[in-house]
Amino acid sequence: MTELRPLGVVVDLDDTLYPQAEYLASAAAAVAVAAGRAGLDAAAVHAALRAELASGSDRGGTIDRALLAVGVPATSLPGLVPPLVAAFTGHTPPRLGPYPGVAPALRSLAAAAPLACLTDGAPAIQAAKLAATGLGALLPVVVVTDALGGRAVRKPHPAGLVAVAARLGLPPDRLLVIGDRPGKDVAVAAAVGARAIRVRQGEYAAAPDAPPAWAVTDTFPEAAVLALDLLGTGVPPPDEAPWAGLVSGG
Repeated sequence: MTELRPLGVVVDLDDTLYPQAEYLASAAAAVAVAAGRAGLDAAAVHAALRAELASGSDRGGTIDRALLAVGVPATSLPGLVPPLVAAFTGHTPPRLGPYPGVAPALRSLAAAAPLACLTDGAPAIQAAKLAATGLGALLPVVVVTDALGGRAVRKPHPAGLVAVAARLGLPPDRLLVIGDRPGKDVAVAAAVGARAIRVRQGEYAAAPDAPPAWAVTDTFPEAAVLALDLLGTGVPPPDEAPWAGLVSGG
């Protein structure tokens, strides 16, 4: 049976539209400043936190482990961790540079079909990230899964994608998801019978393609070109150098 064309596009945020490492580096620096104010070795905490984040940015207890790594007694954690967590969650990065060609690619997608962003994380943090990228105006619908029910409904739980579909007025299985993580972005699409394009970049660039995506690309603009073709709208990409260069491999 021939699959129906998608009617809308849903994009991930972290490591799909911008390199999340930029945000993590900025937030870790803010925590180090707070650690210094608390009487800790700011440089040591900064290095330990960067190491913990590099080993997996979405694990809980990152600051706790960083403090233990620099020799802070476990009995001291209850008094030290909360203000450092507040420094992390309250950090507002001044600027996060999107990957090359992302803005014109989003404009093309928005001209072709309803467009939304689905992202995991604390709502305030994700809002700050999006604002720092300068891409907010290009994403008319943004759903943060944690606002729907905390970590329990993060991707690949289908609740977020179902909520996006409701906001767009479309059936969930007629959405096309573009994201960097097979275990989250591709899997959430599969959970509702939708298709996904995996962008192989960022922290999980080397992760295996499991579950398999409908297509795999190396950049977001390349994924957008495939999406536009799949949508079948005939809307061409904007005639802008960042887009054209990436599509042609330049």
